[in-house]
Amino acid sequence: MTDTNASNSSYDEAYAQPTPIQQHGSAPSALGQSVPVALSASPYPPAAVKRSSGKGWIVALIAVILLFIAIMTGIFSCSSQVNAIASSSGLTSESTQMHATTDSIAIIELSGTIQYDGTSCSPEGLKSLLDQAEEDPRIKGVVLRVNSGGGVATAGEEMTGYVREFSKPIVVSSASTNASAAYEISSQADLIFTEKTSMLGSIGVAMQVTDLSGLYDMLGIKVTDIVSSESKDSTYGNRALTEEERAWYQHMVDQICEEFINTVADGRDMTYEEVKELANGLPFTGIDAVENRLADRIGGLEEAVEAASKMAGYSTSLSTIDLTASPSSMMDLLDILGAQAKQASSESSAIAKAQ
Repeated sequence: MTDTNASNSSYDEAYAQPTPIQQHGSAPSALGQSVPVALSASPYPPAAVKRSSGKGWIVALIAVILLFIAIMTGIFSCSSQVNAIASSSGLTSESTQMHATTDSIAIIELSGTIQYDGTSCSPEGLKSLLDQAEEDPRIKGVVLRVNSGGGVATAGEEMTGYVREFSKPIVVSSASTNASAAYEISSQADLIFTEKTSMLGSIGVAMQVTDLSGLYDMLGIKVTDIVSSESKDSTYGNRALTEEERAWYQHMVDQICEEFINTVADGRDMTYEEVKELANGLPFTGIDAVENRLADRIGGLEEAVEAASKMAGYSTSLSTIDLTASPSSMMDLLDILGAQAKQASSESSAIAKAQ
């Protein structure tokens, strides 16, 4: 489930199939299906083209916007294909195996959107890094360096469990933003440090459904959805939600938010009612977060490392080691694709010679 605030819910994410709910903080995904737009040249010479009315610029602007959406959709599609190729080639994301040579505090960065992308901001990536820290006897504790506005609610829920179950001292150092799903994860740490100007909290859930039907009508585009049930296309963006569908999704968002509040209450040793009063979806400054108990102390990364060291039984700050989840680089992918192409070419040559 997602996280809370700034946007599978970003404790703003819901289980709607077409669009994961995201917790406030992360940029919500567009929920409507993209519609390819064909741009064809006029069959008439320029002199024969009739001057458009004053609304022509509106249509041109809309066409540009739709073209941009189509291009972005293509980019994301290409990214998915690249990831699929990398996965089939053995280029799956994995943690960089770093071993401490002396007693150390491991630093794990949660910087970016909480989602399923194989980095440290994903359940798979974070678990891999925490397991590495757990198994290395020289690593005495962990500092999560958090700079995230949230993301997918379900991913945040999974990561929350991994932090809660970690046996060694684990401390959060909040950078500029620690909100929504990211804050849900942080709430399970032993201590939360925040800068005075950090944005922290944003406890809440949001789901966004875009209705593009008015735009389609303006452009003369008609979309027909063939569905097995009336509400199957409710989040496709081709029509407005019915009152029943709106109530349905509102129930989902409320239910996910209840879980979010309970999780924070358990992690921060607060009552449900105390957290509920703070769950307005808005962030707090670090100063206010400490005052309302969503954070423990004002301080930065150094203070967090010192606190983790003391919790591990050391009187002074230990040295640090960075643990990172490293997705395969594009150069690695190109190298493998080149090797595969070379191998295919060699095999083709061998077949030709054999014939």
